[in-house]
Amino acid sequence: MKPPPRLVIASHNAGKVKEIGDLLGPLNIAVLSAASLNLAEPEETEPTFLGNAALKAHAAALASGLPALADDSGLEVLALAGAPGVVSARWAGPTKDFNIAMQRVWAEFFAQKDADPAARFVCVLALAQPNGDVATFEGEVKGKIVWPMRGNRGFGYDPIFMPEGYTITFGEMEPHQKHLISHRAAAFAKLVQFWS
Repeated sequence: MKPPPRLVIASHNAGKVKEIGDLLGPLNIAVLSAASLNLAEPEETEPTFLGNAALKAHAAALASGLPALADDSGLEVLALAGAPGVVSARWAGPTKDFNIAMQRVWAEFFAQKDADPAARFVCVLALAQPNGDVATFEGEVKGKIVWPMRGNRGFGYDPIFMPEGYTITFGEMEPHQKHLISHRAAAFAKLVQFWS
């Protein structure tokens, strides 16, 4: 299957849309955001990353009549039994303030004595066609959570996540460096393989 000439990114998160656009750049795909098309954001009612990614991609493809790509991703902290996980964005509250979310992660982690800071970022991409077909691709990056927050690059939980083998957080990394190793990059590598 070849990449489509135009693709809707089923997200209203500007940081996520930019990162996905950067990853798709070499493929010469015209990227349209759900926000730019005034598409409604469906409620994420599924209990898994895969379920929510498919739900969002399917809704955007149906509403736009174009292929749509959705990403559902989040941070899983081992000591918090995988939380915040699939509700990572909801921990940021109605204002989507990830400073609040990161403080909550650290407070809940710190409340446990001698807890393991191991964590991972997970990303599931869902590529939906207007006819209802959906293909999914998953990626992950392992690391640990750190405190205090470090760096102002990236978005979401990036300032408290340090990937394995590095001494800086995603929030401190140059975007091109993060794109090489991130959970989203791993999922995108599988998507590109699907299109080749």
